[in-house]
Amino acid sequence: MENGEIPENANEHCPGPQSETAGKSDSCAGCPNQEVCATAPKGPDPDLVAIAERMSTVKHKILVLSGKGGVGKSTFSAQLSFALAGMDHQVGLMDIDICGPSMPKMLGLEGHEIHQSNLGWSPVYVEENLGVMSIGFMLPNSDDAVVWRGPRKNALIKQFLKDVDWGEIDYLVVDAPPGTSDEHISIVQYLQATGIDGAIIVTTPQEVSLIM
Repeated sequence: MENGEIPENANEHCPGPQSETAGKSDSCAGCPNQEVCATAPKGPDPDLVAIAERMSTVKHKILVLSGKGGVGKSTFSAQLSFALAGMDHQVGLMDIDICGPSMPKMLGLEGHEIHQSNLGWSPVYVEENLGVMSIGFMLPNSDDAVVWRGPRKNALIKQFLKDVDWGEIDYLVVDAPPGTSDEHISIVQYLQATGIDGAIIVTTPQEVSLIM
């Protein structure tokens, strides 16, 4: 659990070993790390400092959410990103739907891979001023299933935030998975220090699509 990382064997909704509720939250019940987390000294998560430094080059951050899947959330995220890029803004599109990444297919980027430089991970560019980051670029096959528990998904989101080299950009559009889960809690916590400019909820007129 170095650097505040969530251990692989943690419960699904682990608050993180550096959290004030570590080892004390209801979600910690039965976790093999509960006693260690409850008694370990707490300190600032060094990764949050790295995230704040990386996000200092991003002017605006927008979350795109939905209560249910299939309502057009990812389509909206893609079109919003294209619209902002079409206005000559520098734009990043981050897909944090870890278990159901759709951006590579939606943007015609299947088969592309992430490259690493001394500055970090390089986004895949669909246009000169529109970069994309998704776990879909990390899978051996585009139709491979991603079956991960919460701690592992949270760790990848943190890595996206601190290791992706977006450069100086005007907007970062974050396409979240449907519903309310670990990914939503994590992205808000990790960006708390740098601030989120707004969130857009995408839905359809059906009553069941409004249930979060």
